[in-house]
Amino acid sequence: MAKTDWKAEAKALKKKVRKLKDTLGAAAAPVTEALGDAVGDVVAAAKKALKPVSPLAPACFPPLPAIRGAAFAAVEAGVRYQNRKDVMLVRLAPGTTMAGVFTRSSTRSGCVRDCEAKLSMKVPPGAGAAIIVNSGNSNAFTGKPGDTTVAAVTGAVAKALDIPASRVFSSSTGVIGEPLPFEKITARVPDLVAALREDAVEMAAQAIMTTDTFPKGAAATLQGEGGPIHISGIAKGSGMIAPDMGTMLVYIFTDAKISPATLQKMVSRGVGPTFNSITVDSDTSTSDTLLVAATGQSDAAPVAGPVARAFEDALHGVMRDLALQVVRDGEGATKLVEVRVTGAVNGADAAKVAFAIANSPLVKTAVAGQDPNWGRIVAAVGKSGATADRDKLSIRFGDILVAEKGWRNPRYKEEDGATYMQRDELLFHVDLGLGRGKRTVWTCDLTSRYIEINADYRS
Repeated sequence: MAKTDWKAEAKALKKKVRKLKDTLGAAAAPVTEALGDAVGDVVAAAKKALKPVSPLAPACFPPLPAIRGAAFAAVEAGVRYQNRKDVMLVRLAPGTTMAGVFTRSSTRSGCVRDCEAKLSMKVPPGAGAAIIVNSGNSNAFTGKPGDTTVAAVTGAVAKALDIPASRVFSSSTGVIGEPLPFEKITARVPDLVAALREDAVEMAAQAIMTTDTFPKGAAATLQGEGGPIHISGIAKGSGMIAPDMGTMLVYIFTDAKISPATLQKMVSRGVGPTFNSITVDSDTSTSDTLLVAATGQSDAAPVAGPVARAFEDALHGVMRDLALQVVRDGEGATKLVEVRVTGAVNGADAAKVAFAIANSPLVKTAVAGQDPNWGRIVAAVGKSGATADRDKLSIRFGDILVAEKGWRNPRYKEEDGATYMQRDELLFHVDLGLGRGKRTVWTCDLTSRYIEINADYRS
């Protein structure tokens, strides 16, 4: 059955159930409630069947090294989704160092504001930490009750793990503006605690997904002084991706011994060329959160000197890997696009041009249609607000010189461009010929599937 067919059938069934309930009244409530649940199950099953994994997804979830001092668990709480794990918990060993970067949205969620506040607090000596995340409800724009909800969830975790509430960090992702049924989460905290184990990180990655089609993970290992240092990270993100910090929800764990200040500097330096260089749809989330936890349980000496530089490179590599996986899972995406801008007057102008191209619906739909319509790139450069000179800029599709010196390259053949556009991964390189400013960003195409997902998100 086509998507439009099952959607219409589902809506009709729901309408009939509501009408039946109104007609029969309270006496028949159990029956109609059961019928409504059954219809909901049918709709959920249909949606699941019509949610193919992104063609750009990795072949499988990568093997992530266990991080000594970090244990994971996930449960079905029914926050919004049925018959799937939707809440995850991470317990972190005493002495864990925390760092983070968050959305700068003026309508950011209560969870984000709470995490920001807690990272600035003085850490009790030897205190452990925890992260709890739910999917399905963002707890954003829910007023003071939303703040109370955050306190209830983090307080329940703190009590169960016997750690200060100031060391429990929470995230919520999903629908904006609806009260979070926090009782469903707090009721499952004992089950989460009982299920904690070091090798459950993939399950945790699955529990934080919303419109994602695959769980996202990345890892790195480097040699420290006295032993190896491991880094493991997970992320969720598919739509509402134009980060103003990091992206969506990202959690990275390492057994490195490192000070909070040093870790925070490394994390802050890493978001620019990674999470702040991706876009799916130009929409920034209210819940964007990047948390990094260093348990200090490695046998290696504290991170310093050359090891510090190697650790930062490895950390940024994990961040970049996760960021690109988010773009690969862009809602409805079939192609990954790298937009490389060079020769700008400065870095700010390079960013303007890169994001103008990456966010252009005309460029993105041309990519979806495998149309080498380079004129749309020209138009995006012109509207960006950056300094540009027609006669100095050049445009390339990969190694193919498409245009230069103010007009189309006489040797460029349309069929070469069309053949190139059939690839799953594309490079658009624009050189403005004006200076040394440069920026690279990543995006995906815009297909009808994106519209279907977001038009139907709350039904």
